[in-house]
Amino acid sequence: MTDFVLDPTWPGDTTALADEPDPRRVVQSEIVMQGRVWDLRRDTVDLGDGQTVVREYVAHPGAVAVLAIDAHDRVLLVRQYRHPVGMLLWEPVAGLLDVADESPLDGAARELVEEAGLVAGRWDVLVDLENSPGGSSETIRCYLARDPAPAPGGRPAGDGEERDMPLTWVALEDAVAAVLGGRFSAPLTIAGVLAAYASRIGGWESLRAADSPWPQRATVVDNDRSRAHRS
Repeated sequence: MTDFVLDPTWPGDTTALADEPDPRRVVQSEIVMQGRVWDLRRDTVDLGDGQTVVREYVAHPGAVAVLAIDAHDRVLLVRQYRHPVGMLLWEPVAGLLDVADESPLDGAARELVEEAGLVAGRWDVLVDLENSPGGSSETIRCYLARDPAPAPGGRPAGDGEERDMPLTWVALEDAVAAVLGGRFSAPLTIAGVLAAYASRIGGWESLRAADSPWPQRATVVDNDRSRAHRS
């Protein structure tokens, strides 16, 4: 038994709630398994109240996603085989931040060419998310790409699961209905589609500049939670 008591009532202003950095001190850290794309890490963490806990998580390099939308308010989705769940999922264009010295925006533009054969005339930040913060350090920035046009040379030939990755344009309202109806379940699809729908209702006022600060990723990287780039 412990006499540590936590009052569960938040005393602050609920209109100003925000996630905030609070990296607890890591007493010990080890890489349990080094993978091809990410690592499994085991940390012993000092919670700050005299208690330490052991937590295992996937150390991830981070990722970017692109929800492209055309002049008819249709969003671009690609279908990709995802082996861990054994499913073909409809998702926005997305990819890892695994190129050294490449900015997130440049990575997003590269992925849009590689997966969809498109370039965009306007870029904005749509939404940021931690994909599975209880078990992974993956941070994701999802951009809204507007004024899409064919890239010179089209979409390059894919590799692995990307060899057979069809794409389609879906009316934003239909994509929302598919999310809420349980037909689309990929987290980036849910976050991107619903964020785009909400932002459009507000006249796109919620969009942030494409080069906006990304403090969540900075916290993860600066506190050695992310898997570092490896050549």
